[in-house]
Amino acid sequence: MHDPTAPVSARGREIALLTNPTSGRGRGARHRDAALARLRESGFVVRNLQGRDADEAADLARGCVADGVEALVVCGGDGLVHLGVQAVAGTGVPLGLIPSGTGNDVARYLGLPRTDPVAAADRVIASRRRTIDLARSGDRFFVTVLAAGFDAIVNERANAMTWPRGQMRYNLATLAELRTFRPIPYVLQLDSGAGTETVEHEAMLVAVGNGPSFGGGLRITEGALLDDGLLDVVVITRMSKPKLVRSYPRLFTGKIDGVAEYVHRRVRSVTVAAPGIVAYADGERFGPLPLTIECVPGALEVIA
Repeated sequence: MHDPTAPVSARGREIALLTNPTSGRGRGARHRDAALARLRESGFVVRNLQGRDADEAADLARGCVADGVEALVVCGGDGLVHLGVQAVAGTGVPLGLIPSGTGNDVARYLGLPRTDPVAAADRVIASRRRTIDLARSGDRFFVTVLAAGFDAIVNERANAMTWPRGQMRYNLATLAELRTFRPIPYVLQLDSGAGTETVEHEAMLVAVGNGPSFGGGLRITEGALLDDGLLDVVVITRMSKPKLVRSYPRLFTGKIDGVAEYVHRRVRSVTVAAPGIVAYADGERFGPLPLTIECVPGALEVIA
C-alpha cells in the first residue's frame, strides 16, 4: 500500500528557494537553513537565492521561472510572497511557501505550518497543488487585501516603527493615528458583472480583499474566498473614534457585520478614488489612489 503521507520522490527535480533573511527579525535565515536541508535531503536540486534588495530578489525570481524551475519557493512573509507572485502569476509555475514573516496571512489561508519550517518543507516535498485567484491593478498582483484608508495610514506608521514586534505594533500604530484621523471622501466604481455602479462614502477605510485577512490575522474582508472569481470590497463608513476603538478588536475575529457602518460588496472589479491615500497590498506599499483592481480567476498555482 502506498502511504499518502510519505514524501513524493524529489530526486533530481529542480526548484528555487528565495529567502528574505531579515523577515520575522532574522527568522527568515533560520527557517531557510532548516527547510533547505530538508528539501535537499529529499532529493530536490535547490537553487538557494537571496537578493541584496527587493529589486534584485525580483530579478532572481523572474530568472528562475524563465529557466524552467519546477517551483518557486519563498521563505519569508507576505511581502516576499507578494514579490514571488509577480514572477509566477499566469505562468503555471507553482509558488511554495516556508513562512517566516510577521503576519503570514497567506500561510494562514493555505493551512501551512507557520512556525515549523521543516513541516512547511514537507508540504513542498509532497507537491500538492491548488489554483487560486489573484487581484490585479495594472501589471501588479496581490494575494491578500488592498488597504486604502485608516488601515493603510496605520501600515505606514507601523512600518516606520522598530518596536514592538508582531501584532502589538499595529495596535500601537492604530492608537497613535486615531488621535488625528478624519473620515476620507471616497468614490467607488463597482462592477459586479451586471453593470457598473458609482457610490460615494465618507469613510474610515476601504479594503479590497482577494482573501479574508491581512496584517497578521486582521479579518477585514471576512468571507472572501480565494477561488470564487470575485473581490470583496469592505467600507467602514464615518464612525466616532470611541466606536472605532471599540469595534477594532472585532476585525481580528471577523465578527464585524453587526456594525451599522460596515458595508460589504462582492464584485469583479472596483475603482477606488480618494485624495492623499497611498494604498497597501499584501502589507507592501502598492500605489496612490485612484486604483482599478480586478479579480483574475485561477491566476496562481500554489503548493498547499
